[in-house]
Amino acid sequence: MATRDVVFSPKRQELYERNRYSPAIRSNGFLFVSGQVGSLEDGSPQQGLKAQVRQAFENLNAILAAAGCSFDDVVDVTVFMVDPASTFEEIWEVVPEYWGEAPHPTLTAVGVTWLYGYDFEIKVIAKLP
Repeated sequence: MATRDVVFSPKRQELYERNRYSPAIRSNGFLFVSGQVGSLEDGSPQQGLKAQVRQAFENLNAILAAAGCSFDDVVDVTVFMVDPASTFEEIWEVVPEYWGEAPHPTLTAVGVTWLYGYDFEIKVIAKLP
């Protein structure tokens, strides 16, 4: 098996090691980023839905930057939302702050019942520059 080329964002490696997963893997010109939630450095949830969505994007952007990318390099996005029928509009008020200009990446949005104490998660694939 090939060695995984793991990317860690600053100050969060301990969190990933404690939870036993890689935040991102470089492979064949792409960056595959694990789902990012609105967690603070200690792993606890940011309070408030909009603040949690912003924190998830900040955590995502830190990983992208550590790999030499930005959200402009993202080609595919999957978001997970607890109770999307009641949270989608509030979440989508925040998303344009980070989404950039068209053309936008592809998107799959999934409604879930549980995200380990979080309300929003974002997972992406980016093309490495």
